[in-house]
Amino acid sequence: MNYEPARQISRRALRLWRISGLIQFGITLIISIGLLVAILIWDWPSFILWIAAGVLILELVGMVWLFPSLKWRSWRYEVTEQDIELQQGIFWITKTLVPMVRVQHVDTEQGPLLRKFRLSTISISTAATVHKIPALDEREAEELRRSISSLARVAEDDV
Repeated sequence: MNYEPARQISRRALRLWRISGLIQFGITLIISIGLLVAILIWDWPSFILWIAAGVLILELVGMVWLFPSLKWRSWRYEVTEQDIELQQGIFWITKTLVPMVRVQHVDTEQGPLLRKFRLSTISISTAATVHKIPALDEREAEELRRSISSLARVAEDDV
């Protein structure tokens, strides 16, 4: 039986992750330009430039186009009265089941890029760790935060 949680994160996460990939690509591009300058000034071997160009192409294809799509397709979650189920991963799939009775508190987080795209990340804290559901619509994240908080209180009262 290969059960997957029913809900996916916002489709706008794709655009957000692609922009993050472009920022990372820009940093690598700046480093590569520095390598080019070093090659020209100090007469370093030119194969270093070819390696840098290969890394740039791989990073552009992987981090801007391929990985965001795969990551979005694989990220799933589901919240029930008893637990929170999370599934993530591209090559190694991780399935996490968080019992509602273990939830201590729930937060929403927004950085500048998340805020621009009207997305939030939910952080679910237990005694041992923090689990996150990334890139949810702001309204959905707020409703989910309140729902998990209420369900955690009910689960705590039943114990």
